[in-house]
Amino acid sequence: MTWTLDTNSARAALEIASEYADTALLNHSVRSYAFGARYAADHGLEYDRELFYVAALLHDLGLTAPFDSHTLPFEEAGGHVARVLTAGLGWPADRRARAEEIIVLHMRDDVSAAEDVESHLLQVGTSADVSGLRLAEFDPAFTAGLLTAHPRAGFGPVFTALVEDQARRKPACAAAAYVASGAASRIAANPLDA
Repeated sequence: MTWTLDTNSARAALEIASEYADTALLNHSVRSYAFGARYAADHGLEYDRELFYVAALLHDLGLTAPFDSHTLPFEEAGGHVARVLTAGLGWPADRRARAEEIIVLHMRDDVSAAEDVESHLLQVGTSADVSGLRLAEFDPAFTAGLLTAHPRAGFGPVFTALVEDQARRKPACAAAAYVASGAASRIAANPLDA
């Protein structure tokens, strides 16, 4: 399976993510896409591949220093990055808004595939990669190949530090609730890091 998508917009999203995210965060974004895409294939879900790929590659850029907002939750800041990038790519306003919405919703309450398939896929992909949720549903050979192509690179501790920082500075954000719910323990127990 390929872990990338070959369109102008997908290449631009990968280029921007590669420029601003460190290896741990970039590989997480690619793995999140791959887990979500594989989940969609395994469950017969139809979705907009380019829209999902772009959102997945950009979803955590709000955690990087250049895009971290002192007032907005990181997922909202990342959504704005997606809107700006996709505007430059010529996406119409409604498609830009969808990219932003997918990124914002990945940190919200569960979204079903029937409600919003791309948001659901990003939640599935990020949850599998961050804390190992639903890993048993994926073929072990698929997961092993994905980790070989896009290694963890210390992702668990890096991500824990990033969301804990968000929680300290923005106590009303979704990251704060996530941290308060025991995120650090779940991240540390992720079988992908075993």
